[in-house]
Amino acid sequence: MARVILEIDTQLYRLLKLSAETNHLSLEEECCRRLAGAERQSRYLQALVAELRAEDEQRRENSR
Repeated sequence: MARVILEIDTQLYRLLKLSAETNHLSLEEECCRRLAGAERQSRYLQALVAELRAEDEQRRENSR
């Protein structure tokens, strides 16, 4: 199994995680919600979403 390592700001990660839990969403869904909404567009969030999607796709392929 391939391993994906993300280097992210700890405070931002905690805030995103808390917001996702508050909104009953996954971390990826919360990032997408922020990217789609009135939140400030962030290259960081776009990169994080791309990494989360790649990890999810890899996990799906490995489970086949």
